[in-house]
Amino acid sequence: MTRADLAESVFRKVGLSRTESAELVETIIDEICNAITRGEVVKLSSFATFQIREKNERIGRNPKTGEEVPISPRRVMTFKASNVLKQRILKAHTARKAKQKGQKTGA
Repeated sequence: MTRADLAESVFRKVGLSRTESAELVETIIDEICNAITRGEVVKLSSFATFQIREKNERIGRNPKTGEEVPISPRRVMTFKASNVLKQRILKAHTARKAKQKGQKTGA
């Protein structure tokens, strides 16, 4: 799914113009990005939580040479799916598997 797909969905479901829908999607994405950049936790209920995590310096290993290399400290963004989203994914997966099984048996 792309930004354009999201804007098209807003256009069809909400009734804003295509331009207004695209601007709305951009505004929402910008707000989320700005909050995460500031180090705020962004929680979208029934979807996910985005937050910044500090990683300390550590020693890594070059897989080709085996040489130890220091990995500098950094900030990374984490995404944690909500239980609601996890259940929807599991339900869709289970339904897909049942459908595939039904097609194989000729049902």
